[in-house]
Amino acid sequence: MHGFIDSLAHRLTTRRGAWISLALGIVAFAALLGVLGRADLDAGGDAVIPQSEAGQVAALADEFPGAADQSLLVVASRADGGALTTAQFDALASLIPEVEGATGGTATGPQLSEDSRAAVIAATLPVTDDADAAEQAVHDVRTVTSENPIPGVDVKVTGGAAFGADIAAAFDGADFTLLLVTIGIVALLLIATYRSPVLWLVPLIVVALADQLATKATAALGTALELHFDTGIVSVLVFGAGANYALLLVSRYREELAQVEDHRAALAGAWRASVPAIAASNATVVLSLLTLLLAVVPGTRGLGIASAVGLLIALAAVLLVLPPALAVCGRGIFWPVIPRPGQEPRRVGAWRGVGARVVARPLPPVGAGLVLLGVLATGIVGVQLGLTQSERFRVPSESAAGLDVLVEHFTPGEAEPMIVIVDADDADAVADAIDAVAGVERVTPVEESSDSSLHKLLVVGDAEPGSPESLQLVRDVRDAAHEASASALVGGPAGAALDVREASVRDFLLIAPLVLATTLIVLMALLRALVAPLVLLAVNTLSAVAAIGAGAWLGRTLFGWTALDLQVPLLAFLFLVALGVDYTIFLVHRARVEAGAAGTRPGMVNAVAATGGVITSAGLVLAGVFAALGLLPLVTLGQLGLIVGVGVLVDTLVVRTLVVPALFSLIGDRMWWPGRIRRQAATGDREDRDPEEGVAPDVSALREPVG
Repeated sequence: MHGFIDSLAHRLTTRRGAWISLALGIVAFAALLGVLGRADLDAGGDAVIPQSEAGQVAALADEFPGAADQSLLVVASRADGGALTTAQFDALASLIPEVEGATGGTATGPQLSEDSRAAVIAATLPVTDDADAAEQAVHDVRTVTSENPIPGVDVKVTGGAAFGADIAAAFDGADFTLLLVTIGIVALLLIATYRSPVLWLVPLIVVALADQLATKATAALGTALELHFDTGIVSVLVFGAGANYALLLVSRYREELAQVEDHRAALAGAWRASVPAIAASNATVVLSLLTLLLAVVPGTRGLGIASAVGLLIALAAVLLVLPPALAVCGRGIFWPVIPRPGQEPRRVGAWRGVGARVVARPLPPVGAGLVLLGVLATGIVGVQLGLTQSERFRVPSESAAGLDVLVEHFTPGEAEPMIVIVDADDADAVADAIDAVAGVERVTPVEESSDSSLHKLLVVGDAEPGSPESLQLVRDVRDAAHEASASALVGGPAGAALDVREASVRDFLLIAPLVLATTLIVLMALLRALVAPLVLLAVNTLSAVAAIGAGAWLGRTLFGWTALDLQVPLLAFLFLVALGVDYTIFLVHRARVEAGAAGTRPGMVNAVAATGGVITSAGLVLAGVFAALGLLPLVTLGQLGLIVGVGVLVDTLVVRTLVVPALFSLIGDRMWWPGRIRRQAATGDREDRDPEEGVAPDVSALREPVG
C-alpha cells in the first residue's frame, strides 16, 4: 500500500507527471459532463412511503376514477374582516367556469363559512405525467383571480397543488444564489487563511468544478433511481468538505516547503502525509451517509446516496487534481509570503501556547468544556417535532396565507382531508365508526372503485393539517376504522404526515447507532487503538447533542421556530458526528505521528500547534457554507444549517481545542491501548516532560506551519 501511495504521489507531482495528471483530470471532467448532459432533478417533496398505510391508499388510487387528482382551493375573504356581501359572493361564483378551464377539472362552490366572512371554491386538478402541468394550472388559476378582482375581497389559491407550486417557485434562482454565496464564503475564508491573492483560486476552482460534476452526477442518479433529495444540501457538503480537504493538504504543503528546496518533492511529501487523514475523514462521512439507505423516508434515503456520491467526487478532485495543479504553479503561488528552506519556524505561537497550557493543566479545560456542552444540550428539553404546512415556509407564500384564512373561517381539515378505502360490504360500518370519533366533523362517501368492490370515504377533521392534534386524530380514526373492518385503510395527506413522522422516529433510532458504530470503526482503523476511538466518539456524540440543543434554542429565540422539522434531528446528528469527527481525525492522526517522536503529551502540543490554524479555518468554512442554507426558502434547511453551523464551531473551538487535548493529557499513553507508540530513541523525550518545553531540538519532523 505504501508503495502505491509513493508511486501515485510521484506521478501527480513530477514535472511531466503533473501536466499529464492535470490534463487527464480536465479531460475526465469534460467527458463526464458531456455524458451526463443536461441531467436535472425535478424539485418536489418526498414521495409517500410505499409500505405505509397512506402508501397503500395511494397505491389503490388507480382503482378509482380520478382518485389521484390533486385539490386546489380558491379562498376569498373581506380585506376589512367583515362579512361577504351578496354581490361579492356572486362575483366569486362567476369565477367557477374560468377556474375549471384553467385546471381542466371540476370546481364546486362557493361554500360560505359559518361567520359569512370567507368563502371557498374547491377544484380538482387532474394528475398527468407532465411535472410542470400542476404548476402551470396553479399559475393559470391565480391569473384568473388577479384578472378578475373582486372589490374589497382578498382571493388566495391554496391546497396541495398550490403548496407544491409555491415551493418550486420559491426555489427559482435560490440554488444559484446559494452557489454564489457559498463560493463567496469559501473564497473569503481561503484568502484570510492563505494570505495570498493567488493561492486561494486554485483550490476554489478545483472544488467548484467538483461541485458542478457532483450536481450533474447526482441529478442523473436521482432521475434514474427515482430518488428524492435536496440538491442544496449536496452542494454545501461538496463545497464544505472539499474546501476542508484542500486546506489540510495545502497547510501540510506549506510546512514541507519550509524544509525542502524542491517544491515537487515537498508537495509529494505533503500528499503522502495528508492522505490517511483526508481518506479517513471522507470514509467516515460517506459510510455514515450510506447508512441512510436503511431509512424509510424517501427524502432521507435519497439524500444519503446523492451526498455520498458528491463527497467521493470531492475527494477525487482534491487528491488527484489539486496536487498536479499546485505542482504546475510552483512555490510562487504562495506569494507574497513564500515559504523557503532556512526560514526560522516559530516554535512558540498562539496555538502552541494554547496546546501547552491545556496539556499542562488539563482538568479545568475538561471540566469547563464538558459543562458547556451539557448546558447547551439542555436546549433539547421541550423540543417539538413536526412543522405545519404554514410553518415550513421561511418566506411568505400565497398558499400558506390561504391556508391561514381557511383554518380561521372553516373546518381546518378541509385543506387536507383523510382518505379511507374499505371493502364495499364494510363501508357503512366504517363510516359510522369514524363519524363517532371526537374531532371528526364530516364523513362523506365519494365513489366506488371500477369493479365496485371498494368504497372511498373522505374524512374532514377539526384540527389544522400537520399539527399534533391532526396527527392524533389520524391515529384515532385509524383505530376506529380498523376495529370496524380489517380491510379499512386510512391515508391521504393527513395520514401520510403521520406515517412520515413515525418513520422518521424509526429511522433515527436505527441509523443514529449505525453512524456511531461506523465512526468508531473508522477511528479504530486509523488510530490502531480502542481507548482513543471510544473516548473521542463519546465526546463527539455529546458535542452533537449539544449542538442540536443550542440550535433548537437559538431557533426558538431568534427566529420563532416552535418545532424542528422531522428530518432535522437525524440529518443534523449524522452531519455533526461524521463531519465533526473530521477535525478530531486531523488533530489526533497528527498527534499519533508526533507521539512517536515526542511522547503522547508533548506530541499533542505539537499537533495542536501544527493543525490549530488549518482546523479552525476548516471549521469556519464548513460552518459558513452550512449557514448559507438559511438563504433557501424552507425552514427545514434553515434549521439544518443553523444547527450544523453552531455544532461545527463548538467542535472546532471547544472540543478540538480544549477537551480532546486535555483528555489526552489525562489519559496519556493509555489512549493508544491495545496498541502502543514506538518512540524514536534519538529524541530522548520523556512522557513526563513539561509540555511547555515543546519539541526536543533534534526532532526536525515536528514542524509548525507558517501561519
